[in-house]
Amino acid sequence: MTSNRSIDARVLGLALPALGALAADPLVSIVDTAFVGRLGVVPLAALGVNASVFSLAFVVFNFLAYGTTPMVARALARGDRRAAGKLAVEALTLACAAGVVATALLLTLAEPVLALMGATGELGAPALSYLRIRALAGPAVLIVTAGHGIFRGWQDTRTPLWITLGLNLVNLVLDPLLIFGLGWGLEGAAIATVVAQWSGAALFLVLILGTRREAMGVELRLPRPRDLRPLLRVGGALLIRTLSLVSTLTLATAVATRLGTAQVAAHQVASQLWLLLALVVDALAVAAQAMVGGAEEDEARRVGNRILLWGLIVGIVLAATFAAARPWLPRLFTSDPDAVSRVDRLLPFIIWMQPLNAVVFVWDGILMGAQRFRILAVQMLLSAAVAAALLLRVVPSGWGLDGVWWAIVALMAVRAITLAGTWWLPAGRSHSRDQRVP
Repeated sequence: MTSNRSIDARVLGLALPALGALAADPLVSIVDTAFVGRLGVVPLAALGVNASVFSLAFVVFNFLAYGTTPMVARALARGDRRAAGKLAVEALTLACAAGVVATALLLTLAEPVLALMGATGELGAPALSYLRIRALAGPAVLIVTAGHGIFRGWQDTRTPLWITLGLNLVNLVLDPLLIFGLGWGLEGAAIATVVAQWSGAALFLVLILGTRREAMGVELRLPRPRDLRPLLRVGGALLIRTLSLVSTLTLATAVATRLGTAQVAAHQVASQLWLLLALVVDALAVAAQAMVGGAEEDEARRVGNRILLWGLIVGIVLAATFAAARPWLPRLFTSDPDAVSRVDRLLPFIIWMQPLNAVVFVWDGILMGAQRFRILAVQMLLSAAVAAALLLRVVPSGWGLDGVWWAIVALMAVRAITLAGTWWLPAGRSHSRDQRVP
């Protein structure tokens, strides 16, 4: 039986590099938020609306990471490197196809999508300009997502970390140069993001299809449509799960937009902090996927419970750290006094949700590792329904931004209750996978 010390060492070995890699898109967004915030409240609000649109458009395809990881890990556990390589090509093929379709839809439906989000009046023109540029990164975003899943399946979280650092360095250098140096403003931020995302995608493709192709068992052969069915079956359940979550967060931004420009600007800053902290803990979920996915039932339960303890501790530490940093956090993103005041009012939600968020994200990783994808879809649908019902009452009831964030608290609370039931109650104690793939 594996000792707790051995489990802890494996968790750290996987989670620490994954922490940097997972920060790729949110870190790009948070850097953009910091620079664009200097342009004023309107550009910041336009960025906030687009951040939610792109989350909805592309994050729904995160099954390219979460579905690929346990499938590749399982193939390697049975010693079938060729099958692992085949899965890598299938994931990249789906990433390219889905990215092209998503980009085309965004460019075609840009105006009605933004109108649906409430980006009208002074927000309309800058939001539309940003969306049309940023959409060009669609295939790159999904290639990067698939690349993460492939390398995690190999229990290699270091390579994605280095690619992530390179991607963010490109964005960090280009943002001030294009936004302020060339005077391109919000459009400069969009161009910087597109270039950064394509840089990361190119690195993943060079490694998987080039320099590491033989080591990873990859054959340069396009998969047949029927070869994609196992990943698509897994993706269907994960798509429902992710779409429910992202739709709820998008609805939250849409409600905040209807409260006013200053309110949605403050919500954008708070949301980026919330997502950044979420991915700190999601690094533990990556470790859970890899370790639970390759373990027998009893060992998987011991590993899962140990990582849950890690998650709770990390959540408490994050809450304490951000509570201490509260006085200066809002001014990192905006100098507008009204926006600073509104962000400060939201920070208690960000801070005290951290322990709850942590255990929820770790449970997600555990059940993904066990390939219990249908259960994850059902519990997310229930949680999203509760949160959406509250969000739809915010404007008519006059609850303001506090109401938006209490709805997000409700989302996470219901998720915690349902995930705990799945993992700990007798009916949910079986580690058997509910969606095996060949």
